Amino acid sequence: MSGQADSLKSILFALGANSAIAVAKGVAAVITGSSAMLAECVHSIADAGNQLLLILGLRQSHRGPTDDHPLGFGKSIYFWSFLVAVILFTVGGMFSIYEGIHKLQHPEAITHPWIAIGVLVFAIVAESISLWGCMREVNKERRGRNLLQWFRNSRSSALIVVFGEDIAALLGLVFALIAIGISVVTGNPFWDAAGTISIGVLLIVVAVFIAIEVKDLLIGQSIDPQKLDEVKAFLHGRSEIAEVYNLITMQFGPDEMVAVKARLYPAGTEQGMMQSVNRIESDLRAAFPSITWLFFEPDVAD
Repeated sequence: MSGQADSLKSILFALGANSAIAVAKGVAAVITGSSAMLAECVHSIADAGNQLLLILGLRQSHRGPTDDHPLGFGKSIYFWSFLVAVILFTVGGMFSIYEGIHKLQHPEAITHPWIAIGVLVFAIVAESISLWGCMREVNKERRGRNLLQWFRNSRSSALIVVFGEDIAALLGLVFALIAIGISVVTGNPFWDAAGTISIGVLLIVVAVFIAIEVKDLLIGQSIDPQKLDEVKAFLHGRSEIAEVYNLITMQFGPDEMVAVKARLYPAGTEQGMMQSVNRIESDLRAAFPSITWLFFEPDVAD
């Protein structure tokens, strides 16, 4: 549950920053006529909408099990996270590329460039705060891994999305600032249009990376590899277990499922064997509170 709470904190940080930035960028885009600023405005609006979708997904993931969904609705957050990646690709990336090409064909000089530059500097500060909030939660999950390893192995899809969006937003702002700055210095609106296209390409690349990671979770992925190793070590260290035949785990949003098939040492009676199973299950849940669904099958062969 704490992982979901951490994800919600990072989402709220990003939602507040993107809402304020979107308003500032929109006003600046109207005043200056900058296509890079317009692309950034649309990007921030899309990001704010995406964060609302993630909040919806987190709420749905906490719904209890039903007859139709006996393992609950934990994986619903993956659907919304994947939808966010699609929106980032289309509304953010494709629109930016379209707007950049349009400005290349119909160039317009930037007016009041200092307003655009001031807004971009404000946005960079706000996005940096949002990224700082996200990184606080990411660092709680990293457990000694670098950012790439965490990104590839994390099971917190909402945190993956917010991290990717924050990185894309910050880099996009830097691209826009550079593009507008060069346009002002050279007096050539080409650079503003080129900056808009580069922002679009950046958003598409980030969206694809996010979609790839979330797709694995949506299809069905095991629990975090480090935690999986810890569960294996726990089972192999139990005095009741002679051999672990099979271990299957699955991540369901905030919930985790673990299924074990193992041979137990003789306990004398059937009741003794059941007591051994109950003891293992109780200790496993205590050691790993995030395990919601636990199935233990004692057997004598694989």
